[in-house]
Amino acid sequence: MPLYCLHCLDKPEGGAEARAANRPAHLAWAAGLGEILRMAGPLLNETGAMVGSVFLVEAADIGAAKALHAQDPYVTGGVFGHVHINETRWAIGDGKPA
Repeated sequence: MPLYCLHCLDKPEGGAEARAANRPAHLAWAAGLGEILRMAGPLLNETGAMVGSVFLVEAADIGAAKALHAQDPYVTGGVFGHVHINETRWAIGDGKPA
């Protein structure tokens, strides 16, 4: 199944507050994705503050990746200002599919 990278940056105004308010629901949602979630974590600025999120997910196509992303409580809670979703291939590193 294809891999998709979701690169999501928080809104500069109100993003941090929305992130904090929606974090428990977001973490529960992400934990429930199972094996299609290959990697996820926060994006950090130079001081270590969370300023976005990155996900590597398996999905049938870009439409399925976008539909999955739309369910994220960070999306429904208005955290993100900019989102890029691109298909990718795992070329190097631990966890590369056989």
